[in-house]
Amino acid sequence: MFLDPGYEAFVPEYPLLKGKDMLKIAINPEGYGDLVTNMLKQMKASCGLIWNTFKELEEPELETINQDFRVPSFTLGPFHKYFPASSSSLINQDRNIISWLDTQPPKCVIYTSFGSVARIKDVEFQEVAYALENTSSPFLWVVRPGMVLGSEWVESLPEKFLERVGDRGRIVKWCPQQEVLAHPATGCFWTHSGWNSTLESICEGVPMICSPCFADQPIVARYVNDVWKIGILLDDGFDRVGIGMAIKRITMDKEGEEMRTRISHLKEKANLSLDDGGSSNRSLKSLVDYISSF
Repeated sequence: MFLDPGYEAFVPEYPLLKGKDMLKIAINPEGYGDLVTNMLKQMKASCGLIWNTFKELEEPELETINQDFRVPSFTLGPFHKYFPASSSSLINQDRNIISWLDTQPPKCVIYTSFGSVARIKDVEFQEVAYALENTSSPFLWVVRPGMVLGSEWVESLPEKFLERVGDRGRIVKWCPQQEVLAHPATGCFWTHSGWNSTLESICEGVPMICSPCFADQPIVARYVNDVWKIGILLDDGFDRVGIGMAIKRITMDKEGEEMRTRISHLKEKANLSLDDGGSSNRSLKSLVDYISSF
């Protein structure tokens, strides 16, 4: 998959999105088109659709879906709020990092994680490192083994990087993300814009810096930046100057405070949706009644 960074025109059918946000397939686009077509056919032929979202977050989009897919639709999300934080990761979580977070001032730590699948180039990895080094903020950086192309772990770090950042920065292979986002010291989430990570950040009221990689991530990042206005999309990719400016905008500028206010309102709406009588709570009861009717 690849994005065409030069395609800035808005999509006629979806004016909130730009052409470069849409999926493009470098290998076998016809096969992918067939896959999507078959998925849509199966969705329309199904008995119902369950969505990991809450009504208040995407109400216009959900209305469009209900018009296009004439089957019952149930918004039950955020899914992760129904259960305790999962510890089933294939990568061991570094729980010691919570103790380090406990020593940091409120809302100051830049939490950086690009998920469990995305991979980045060596040069991109180094730009991330320099950007985090150049900021005055403490940071927690998740670098899972194999994330950097051509490296087993952090061999590509700039020379003496760890010595220069000292105790201000921590690099781990994996961590309990929900706990990190919920920690009072976490002030910003630099993310790949996966949907689960985005919902987790919304539910903890943490503004985002978005570096989408593939699939739905560019679309999610566009919504974070342009629609919900709760984060910043890095349109120029992994560039240390642009990254540094984004970190400053969120952590030091008035714009960042406004983002924090907006995402705090969404956090409240997410919590209310799960309460008795809330939109997701009602939808769950409707799903139970619907299944029981068969």
